Amino acid sequence: MKQETNIIKREKAGALSTNVFEADANAGFQNMGQEDFALPFLKVLVQLSPEVNEKNAKYVENAKPGMIYNTVTNEIYSGEEGIDVLPVFYERKLVEWQDRGDSQGKPVKIHSIDSDIMGTVTRGKDYKDRLPNGNYIENTANHYIIKLNGVPSPALISMKATQLKVSRKWNSMMMGIKLEGKNGLFTPPTYSHIYKLKTVQMSNDKGTWFGWDVTKSGPIQSSKDYALAKGFARDLSKNRIRIEHQAPESKDKPLPF
Repeated sequence: MKQETNIIKREKAGALSTNVFEADANAGFQNMGQEDFALPFLKVLVQLSPEVNEKNAKYVENAKPGMIYNTVTNEIYSGEEGIDVLPVFYERKLVEWQDRGDSQGKPVKIHSIDSDIMGTVTRGKDYKDRLPNGNYIENTANHYIIKLNGVPSPALISMKATQLKVSRKWNSMMMGIKLEGKNGLFTPPTYSHIYKLKTVQMSNDKGTWFGWDVTKSGPIQSSKDYALAKGFARDLSKNRIRIEHQAPESKDKPLPF
């Protein structure tokens, strides 16, 4: 005689209707603020990036040097086609690192740009600004943006070393925009205009790599995207966003950029 059990088999079914989820919109997120989410970095993949190495645990399928990579979603974008972004907020920091073999993949300390710490560094043979304690400093320009490709979403682009020149050019482009208002000319917010970010190959006497290329596309048309950018800027100004800086790409040899 077959023994009966109380096990209830789960019936297979198709996806639930969207209106079922809409009725419970935002449920489960009640206790989460901006500080509870990791902000994605958008970075340019280079030859030494683990995401392009098929033998590395961080390898991303179809990732190639010159592509743009989202560190949270693992999405990759063509560097030739580029991405559309709204710049929202800018800050420059002096980030202190240990060498890769000694560090935990996180900065030792993040110093204000007003700090006098750069007066204590010496340039090492590896082209890094070394502190007396052996750590090194990276002068880092942080551009907080809204990525407009796909679903508009916040992200961070960090520029350092040779990319600081690109950062300064971008800042000058934004500051150079003037509009005529009721009281005369004024400088609109950075998120008043869309910019196209592509990647290009760069080189110097130390090597070749891919870096950012920034061009202005035109004024923002979507009021929703503008409101999203404005809200992101407000949260950043109130330090509501958690930032996890990315460790250097390689410990094997100094990078030329």
